[in-house]
Amino acid sequence: MTMYVWDYLREYEAERTDLLDAVDSVFRSGRLVLGASVRGFEDEFAAYHGIPHCVGVDNGTNAVKLGLQSLGVGPGDEVITVSNTAAPTVLAIDSVGATPVFVDVREDDFLMDTSQVADALTDRTRCLLPVHLYGQCVEMEPLAELAAVRGLPVLEDCAQAHGARRHGRLAGTFGQAAAFSFYPTKVLGAYGDAGAVLTSNDEVAGGLRRLRYYGMEETYYVVETPGHNSRLDEVQAEILRRKLARLDGYIDARRAVARRYEDGLAGTDLILPRTAAGNDHVYYVYVVRHPRRDDILELLAERGISLNVSYRWPVHTMSGFAHLGLGSGSLPVTERLADSIFSLPMYPSLTPDAQDRVIGELRDVLAKL
Repeated sequence: MTMYVWDYLREYEAERTDLLDAVDSVFRSGRLVLGASVRGFEDEFAAYHGIPHCVGVDNGTNAVKLGLQSLGVGPGDEVITVSNTAAPTVLAIDSVGATPVFVDVREDDFLMDTSQVADALTDRTRCLLPVHLYGQCVEMEPLAELAAVRGLPVLEDCAQAHGARRHGRLAGTFGQAAAFSFYPTKVLGAYGDAGAVLTSNDEVAGGLRRLRYYGMEETYYVVETPGHNSRLDEVQAEILRRKLARLDGYIDARRAVARRYEDGLAGTDLILPRTAAGNDHVYYVYVVRHPRRDDILELLAERGISLNVSYRWPVHTMSGFAHLGLGSGSLPVTERLADSIFSLPMYPSLTPDAQDRVIGELRDVLAKL
C-alpha cells in the first residue's frame, strides 16, 4: 500500500461523530451563510491568539489578498517577501496589483533572512510579508523594528504555522494583520477550503469584513467600497470550531512524530530540520535535505512511499513571474535548497508502525546510494 506525506482518514474515523454532528448542527440551524458558526469560530480563534478581531474568509490565498487590501496595498506598491513559499502568497500580492520583491532565506532553517530586508526597501515599499514556513516563525524582532522605523505594516503569512510560537508569542500576533489558511493539510485544517485574517486594528477589521462581503457592511444592497465574495462557509467554520479545541493536541502529536524521525534517522547523512533559537516548531511539514534528493524520491516511490517537495520550484523561477526579471542565481540560497529538500510523512495520526516503515526504507535507500 502506497504511503503519502499526508492522510486524514485515520483521524477522521477517530473524530467522525463530532464532525458529522458539526455538519448536522449547521444544517439544523436555519442559517447557512455568515451565521453563528462563523461568528463563534472567529471569536474563539481570536481568543486563542489574544487578538481582538478574526475575520473568516473563504481560503488562505484570499486571506493574504484581503489582508493586503485592508492595509492599503494596491497597484504600484511593492511588498517584500520570499520566493521559498507556496505560490499563493505571491499570487495574492500580484492580484492586488502590487509587485513582489524577494529576499533570500537562511540555509539552516529556510526562513526569511531578515538581514536582507533593509536593502530591499524602496520608496514604493508598502508592506512586509514574512512567511512563517514549515511550522516555525520568522525572526520577527528585527523585522518589526525596521517596520516601525519606516512606518510600514507587517502582514504575517501564517498558513503553515498555526500554534507556532516565538519566545512564547504566537505566530499571527506580531504584525498589523495575519493571514491563515485552513486547507485540510494544515495544522488546523478544515474539510475543504477556508481561511481567516487576524488583526488588533478596529479599522482594518472593519475593512476586512466589508471586503469579504462584496464591499457591504450591514445592508445587503449597499456597496460601500468594491469588495469580493470571500465568506467563510458555515460548515467549515463549525468543523474548525470543533478542531480548534484539539489544536494543541494535534501539535503535540506532530512533535512526537518529529522526535521519532530525529531518533530514527540519527547517524544518516540526511540534514534534518533545525528549530531556530527562540522558536517552538509545530511541524506542519517535516523537511529534510540531501544532495541526491531525486534519486531518493524515485527509489522510495518504487517501495510504495510517495513523498513531495515543498518547494521544488521557487516562485521567482516560474514562467508566470518571468516579468520580474529574476534569473537563475538571483536568490542563491533559495535555489540551492530547492534542489535538495523533500518532505517526509507528517500528520498527527501517523502511527509509529507506519513511521517506522518510512524510516526503515529511507535508511536502506540511503545506505545503498
